[in-house]
Amino acid sequence: MLSWQKSSFSEQASSCLYVASAPDGRLRLRESDGPEAVLRITPDTLRALIRAVKAGEFAFVGGPPR
Repeated sequence: MLSWQKSSFSEQASSCLYVASAPDGRLRLRESDGPEAVLRITPDTLRALIRAVKAGEFAFVGGPPR
């Protein structure tokens, strides 16, 4: 059984990101609005994704989210 932890950046009443460490060494990510959809990712890949997001490498279609 995975032990899910809510991101400290998630607000109380909004969509929340949860992360868990699995026995295979990979991380599991899920979002509170769709907990049945689980992303399996390595810690190195997650670090690369976070760096890319912080660097602004992703564009929002139609402008930033509201």
